[in-house]
Amino acid sequence: MNYAQLAAEFLRALRGKRTQRAACRKLSARSNVVHQWERGNSFPSASKALWVASKLGVDVPAALAEFYRVPPPWLGATDPFTPEGIGVLLDDLRGGTSIVELARYSGKSRFAIARWLSGTSEPRLPDFLLMIERCSLRLLDFIEAFVDPRSLPSAVEPWRKLQVARRLAYDEPWSQAVLRALELQIYTTLPVHEPGWIAEQIGIDESTEARCLKLLQDSGQISFDGAHYRQESVTALDTRQDPDAARKLRAWWLRQAAARVDAGKRGMMYNLFGVSSADLARLRDLQRAYLTELRSIVARSEPVEHVVLGADLLLELR
Repeated sequence: MNYAQLAAEFLRALRGKRTQRAACRKLSARSNVVHQWERGNSFPSASKALWVASKLGVDVPAALAEFYRVPPPWLGATDPFTPEGIGVLLDDLRGGTSIVELARYSGKSRFAIARWLSGTSEPRLPDFLLMIERCSLRLLDFIEAFVDPRSLPSAVEPWRKLQVARRLAYDEPWSQAVLRALELQIYTTLPVHEPGWIAEQIGIDESTEARCLKLLQDSGQISFDGAHYRQESVTALDTRQDPDAARKLRAWWLRQAAARVDAGKRGMMYNLFGVSSADLARLRDLQRAYLTELRSIVARSEPVEHVVLGADLLLELR
């Protein structure tokens, strides 16, 4: 993705129906800096871009809360319109990914990344968008919290594919497990794709495997090169966008987990306990931190050798 072009389109979408000069007046800018941004001749820093969004009508703290779905504790105590706030955001999203790893994945200097994370300097908007993607694999969700992704020409097709992928995850949950199985290192060593091989790896029947492969191919998430199925792109699929569908999906996967436990599979641990309201809040914060760390580890894990269902449950009984 061309992040400079995406940044220019993002700033244009923030402007909305205003003229460039009207937007400049709203920003109290003496020159037509908006014109320069939208042409890609220059870009604001990350914190300045968020400030611009707020001046043009976006509730930035609410947008960040929407991106996270469950607002992180730091959001209410940190000013996002500062280099320090940008550093906290990126540091939270990277989870346990080291600066060296992040530099390798993003193509940026580890020294620059270290300064960005510490708040001693900050990225320009294109690099900020790049870092959001490399840290979370959810750049389109981040953009959606601020503007309609369909208003950004560069994002229209990726956004369409993401929506199709979400819908397929809701309608045919096993398709996501099949997709993960295609990432298995051992699958790539097979001379050719063997019908039923994936089904055996994840414990489904061959007809379900075939149906999921067809749906994934029809949706553009995979292609067949004559020997193997290949994933077209890797992104984090946030299924919380539709709360009702997400609730049903969570229940569906928990039923699959229960069936595997009934069959004698290992891997489930549980505790039943009493706790104070204050400590329950602390446990929920710990749960959010754990999930962030889990996603970070999974996003960078190589080679892929196992397909795993991770289910984290912290449910108040009443």
